Amino acid sequence: MSDTATPSVLFVCVHNAGRSQMAAAFLTHLAGDRVQVRSAGSAPADTVNPAVVEAMAEVGIDIAAEAPKVLTVEAVQASDVVITMGCGDTCPVFPGKRYLDWQLPDPAGQGVEAVRPIRDEIEKRIRGLADEIAPVS
Repeated sequence: MSDTATPSVLFVCVHNAGRSQMAAAFLTHLAGDRVQVRSAGSAPADTVNPAVVEAMAEVGIDIAAEAPKVLTVEAVQASDVVITMGCGDTCPVFPGKRYLDWQLPDPAGQGVEAVRPIRDEIEKRIRGLADEIAPVS
């Protein structure tokens, strides 16, 4: 972990328009200020996937104002845990970081019905991660 008491997590996917946005929103929602959360994409889209925004709204999390962000070396260096979701070799790797690769379907081009199970799987994984790195004291 970094020098600070607050662990930091970076979620990365190709477009930063679906999976990484959902993961970041869930972790922010569940862990609050106990974790520093970032998300980025190796080739960011113009907007967050509308079906992803709708699916998250169904569980009470509003990500309508979020925008895809480009992955930077600085974001990786500033993070303790880097969770990739289908960005392959485009994610920079630095020693001393913890890397997890979550194999999840890409919601791009899918309707909200297809996004819901992806959302639910991400929430399950985020709950486990939050319990591990930022337990409620």
